[in-house]
Amino acid sequence: MPPFHLAFPVHDLIAAREFWGGVMGCAEGRSSDDWIDFDFYGHQIVAHQAPSVVAKGASGSNYVDGHDVPVPHFGVVLPMDDWKELAQRLNDASVAFEIEPTVRFEGEPGEQATMFFRDPSGNALEIKAMANPENLFAK
Repeated sequence: MPPFHLAFPVHDLIAAREFWGGVMGCAEGRSSDDWIDFDFYGHQIVAHQAPSVVAKGASGSNYVDGHDVPVPHFGVVLPMDDWKELAQRLNDASVAFEIEPTVRFEGEPGEQATMFFRDPSGNALEIKAMANPENLFAK
């Protein structure tokens, strides 16, 4: 699968570096005074310093399986063991969850472990792991 690329705004590159590199464990790639590339599980994400965009903070939520899911959000689908390891690392770092690590759509083809949290700039993330990875796009 080819890697995706996502650029997103942050209010502070130092805080972004500490969160994405330290807490999330993403290796740092190229950087400048205004942006930092991170290896997000084989995908390229780029934190761009843009405090005016962060300050606007347009967001909402949609109700999904008993939870108000933050919109917009982005994330990655991990193998279950990696998901559990990251959930523990986030707990150990006292990251506040929007939606605590949980299983949703239990017993359905889309059964998945999921968690929602925000980076220091308020960008919402969903990290999930499928009970049956081949069902990622099952209806």
